[in-house]
Amino acid sequence: MFIGERLAELRKDKGLRQKELADKLKVKEKTVSAYENDVTAPSDRIQEEIARLFDVSLDYLHGLTNEEVTYNREQYVVLPKSFTAKMKKELLEYLEFLKLKYKVKQ
Repeated sequence: MFIGERLAELRKDKGLRQKELADKLKVKEKTVSAYENDVTAPSDRIQEEIARLFDVSLDYLHGLTNEEVTYNREQYVVLPKSFTAKMKKELLEYLEFLKLKYKVKQ
């Protein structure tokens, strides 16, 4: 998966139109269209802004991984490869419990 395809996917998942994304990136709507259609590649600065905006890693944006790893590494936890989907689900549920227990605001 190339940046363009992943960008279109992220934009649509957030319910943004190309014009809205263009405004956020401070580029023209046709530029976003060109990115999404792999006509042109976004500059490194724009790629970083896209990753920050959608809170995904550059590896995810480039299609090097299918895990939506957060851009903000302070919130990132590496789980052992042996963790099953069920274990991950339980861990997320426990994290939600801890937020409630300690009244942590999101």
